[in-house]
Amino acid sequence: MEPITMYSTTWCPDCRHAKSFLKERGVNFREVDIEDDPSGEAIVIKANNGKRIVPTLEVGGRYLACSPFDAEQLAEELNIPLDL
Repeated sequence: MEPITMYSTTWCPDCRHAKSFLKERGVNFREVDIEDDPSGEAIVIKANNGKRIVPTLEVGGRYLACSPFDAEQLAEELNIPLDL
């Protein structure tokens, strides 16, 4: 699987859902808190046409906005199992 970077915030419930979903399936990812990392925030804004949408995942150079969190869509995009 290609490396995954998740751009998130600590207060975002969709971010917590996405992190749990990935961890439960053993998917490794790097997390960037956009409130602590201005360059991460800039990436999110650029990837989402000027909007600050979290979580935003970067996978192989493409960006996926996951708000609202949709487990089925994320599983399909990452080609991972929906159900455990």
